[in-house]
Amino acid sequence: MNTFGKYITLTTFGESHGPAMGGILDGMPSLVKIDLAEIDRQTERRAPGRSALTSQRREPDKAEILSGITADGLTLGTPIGFIVRNRDARSGDYAGYQGRFRPNHADYTYYTKYGINDFRGGGRASARETVSWVIGGAIVRQWLSAMGIEIAAEFIETNSVEDAKNSLDSTGGAVRCVISGMPAGIGEPVFEKLHSRLAAAMMGINAAKAFEYGDGRDMSAMRGSECLDLFGEEIEGRPGVYRFLTNHSGGILGGISNGMPINFTVYFKPTPTIMQDVPSVDTDGHRVVINPKGRHDPCVAMRAVPVVEAMAALTVADMIKGASRKGSQY
Repeated sequence: MNTFGKYITLTTFGESHGPAMGGILDGMPSLVKIDLAEIDRQTERRAPGRSALTSQRREPDKAEILSGITADGLTLGTPIGFIVRNRDARSGDYAGYQGRFRPNHADYTYYTKYGINDFRGGGRASARETVSWVIGGAIVRQWLSAMGIEIAAEFIETNSVEDAKNSLDSTGGAVRCVISGMPAGIGEPVFEKLHSRLAAAMMGINAAKAFEYGDGRDMSAMRGSECLDLFGEEIEGRPGVYRFLTNHSGGILGGISNGMPINFTVYFKPTPTIMQDVPSVDTDGHRVVINPKGRHDPCVAMRAVPVVEAMAALTVADMIKGASRKGSQY
């Protein structure tokens, strides 16, 4: 599917080496003030070529808003359409991949599903696709910010990225994210748990391999007495709403937010395209050797930070709007 969300939806289109990437964000409330410069700041964080340790593809990643936002930055409540033109695609760098499957890449599975090998930068399997997610997230997080909800993530280096790059190799990494200011009561009790929706969003990011929230897997080695989140004082002005003395549960209980900061970590695999000869097979079943070229990130997790934030924003905004439509009191 190419659409994310239920009440606030993002539909995306485009290929890595096509004319443009783009999307339609639908369901945003009207009269929300949007700082258009903030959208550019977010895409700049994700853009390639800003560091010696990322892909040297140089893309301005300037969002062109086509509909749904007035010239002075007010949402109309109608679909927000946008595109980002691809300026620095070099499809010739990928000519040696034509008909050849890069191990650990989506080349093979896309071919088995669609019967065509779009070797130009990976097509929609490329992380280039995430520029549209960041734009959508940059819009909805301004609505969330007006409610006092803020989202911040950070890159966690698990191996030396510089060493991996100098060795013509790649490495994995992790991104930790915190959502603060969340009201209690967001999330559904069974199949639409807040943490399951966040997990689905994060695991949809290119190269994501694991997700955990709160103390995560460490809780499997704890005793119950070690990870109880005990009640603290009532929050001033909010009778019956409490702070907790600890936050082992990561701000979510029974699939529903409890008012504490929501924290989670996403783990990313190494970039599958490495600058070394790699044995593989082609679409005719022949054994081949791939001699990689092109511009690739030695660690995709570094540029995934704004993507994680964007998907968290889209998830939370969608669930908050869904709760308000259902008349939930949160």
